[in-house]
Formats: sequence, structure tokens, C-alpha cells
Amino acid sequence: MKSLPLYKKIQEDIRRLIAIGKLREGDRVPSEKELAERYRVSQITSKNALVGLMEEGLLVRIQGKGTFVMSRPENAAALNPLGEWTEGPSRSGRIGLVLPTMKTKVDQRFLDNIEKYATAAGYELMLRITRESQQEESKVISSFLKQGVDGMIIFPVENETYNDSILRLSLDRFPFVLIDRFLKEVKTYSVSSDNISGTKEAVNNLLEKGHASIAFISPEITNTVTDERSQGFEQAFLERGLSIDKRLWCLLSLEEIAAGQSTVKIKEFLACNPDISGIVTANTELCRIVYKAATACRKPIPEEMELITFDPPDLPNVPYIRQNEGEMCRLTVELLIEQIEGGHEARRLVVPVKLVKD
Repeated sequence: MKSLPLYKKIQEDIRRLIAIGKLREGDRVPSEKELAERYRVSQITSKNALVGLMEEGLLVRIQGKGTFVMSRPENAAALNPLGEWTEGPSRSGRIGLVLPTMKTKVDQRFLDNIEKYATAAGYELMLRITRESQQEESKVISSFLKQGVDGMIIFPVENETYNDSILRLSLDRFPFVLIDRFLKEVKTYSVSSDNISGTKEAVNNLLEKGHASIAFISPEITNTVTDERSQGFEQAFLERGLSIDKRLWCLLSLEEIAAGQSTVKIKEFLACNPDISGIVTANTELCRIVYKAATACRKPIPEEMELITFDPPDLPNVPYIRQNEGEMCRLTVELLIEQIEGGHEARRLVVPVKLVKD
């Protein structure tokens, strides 16, 4: 009898381990390198074996994390962040909402609208605040799973990577929607604003007024929001054939912001770049700091410097990019209910934004 090709032998062994329960849904499978060493084959052979199983829908690859056993919709169970599989009640009528903070009016509008649409759909909303802690985020997700919520809406903390708890929810196809941010490497349900177009419109507005030295002030690029807003800034220049002076970018680390160092850093930045005549900030917190710092540097707004930000800053003469939080929340609840009722067609929805001028 002719022996199996080596890549098929690897696939057969992985299928057998899944069938007997040695590899469970959500478990990480050996890497291409590990399989190559174990079976004494090339990494091309081990890669082909894994790719074939991914095409069958048995495995899924997550960039920077590894390859995992894909959850099957017909036997999916809730998997908590500790790796414990639990069968919850079929329907509880409750939805978990995970927010990083409640400091801003934007946060409050998200909560108000999500509660409104969840209640209208017949669901009770359970709120937990993570205070920008990824560890707390994991605990909250685990707690919601143990309490048997039907699904979750998650506004992830600002961090370079999403925590494993969210990735495991995705692997298990537990009903959840990410709001404001999305996973780059994994196809999940998410709803976010059109950050790229919004920032591009803000920059174009300043360019059309003749501003040559335009600064970008933002938290460091650690998530999809800051990444997209920086992309929008760049695109505005590139589409006009203009060069981008990254010396006019002031990116503040999350540690600096948390330690209250933003004011000092921004004052130093403005003092070192006296030619700046226009600024785009990524959020209202930084906008307010820039407004005060510019006045202190004798460049009052808008007389000596123009400023545009995301979300209403409640400052005179400062245009802003308005997000449609109501529509974002309506779509988020709609997508979550779709999953709770058995549907699964993961997708990202992008909601338009609008530049509001005085």
C-alpha cells in the first residue's frame, strides 16, 4: 500500500488529535517549525499541511499569535480566558458591555445609545469599566462568560495588542462586537468611525487655507484608531503630492499621558516648532491641552494658530470631526443580535463622520 505524502500524514495526525480531544477548539497547534522538526520535513511541507487544514476550516491563523483549532458553530461552547470550557444557558436576555473609561462625553454617549438600543431589542445591559487595564479587561470578559450573558460589546483598552481573552472569543465564535476598534489579523464583527476620511478632511481644510506647517498630536500609534487617524493625515499630504514633515508629529506614550506629562511635552513641542500654524489632534483631551499650551506660548487660537480635533472639544473657534455615535451603537447592537440568533458573517462596518465648523 502506497504511503501518504508527508504533508497529508501531518494533516491526518492533527485531525486525529482533534477527534480524540487532545486538541480542543481554541487550542494552539504546533508551529511550522515545530512540525518540521517533529516529522523531519521541510518547513514548506509543514506549512502546506497547515494551510490545507485552514482551507478546510479546521484551523485559523492569528498574526503574531500562532495557529489554533477553529471552533465549530454546531458545538461551540463558551471558553473563558483561563481555557475552561463551560456550557451556559441557551438565552439569558443579558448583554455585557465593556468600556475602558467613563471620563469623556463620548464615552457617555456610547453608553447611553447602546443602552437605548439594547433595551429596545429586549435585552438587559450589564456594564463593566476596565479603567484602561488589559488585565481587568480579561477579568471582566471571564466574569461575563461565567454569568451567562448572551453576548458582549467590547470597547478595547488602548494597547499595542488585543488580549488573548478577545482572541479566544473570536476563535470560539462567541457573540461579540468590537466598537470603535477592530482586529487587524482576525475577521470579527466590528463597528468603527471613518477615521481615515475624517482626519484627511481636517488636514485638507487647513491646507486649503494655506497652512504649510501642520502638526499632528496624538497618543502613540498603538491601536486601529490612532493608526487610521495617522493614515488619514498622511493621505491628505500624499494625494496633493506634498512631503510630510514627521518632525511636526508629537506622539505621546500612554505612560506619559497617564502620568500627566502631556502638558509639559506639548509645550516643549510647540516651543521647539514656532513655525507651526495648524494642528490636528487625535482626541479632545489632547486638544484642550494644546489650546492652553498655545495660549501660553503666545500663539492664541485661532488668531495665531488653527486647531482641529476629533469629537466636540467644548472650546471656542475649534472645528471638530463629529462621530455618529448613535448610528455606531445601533449597528453594534444589530450585529450582536444577529450572532445571538445564530448568524455568523463577521464583517467590519465603517460609519461616516463630519467636519463641524463654527
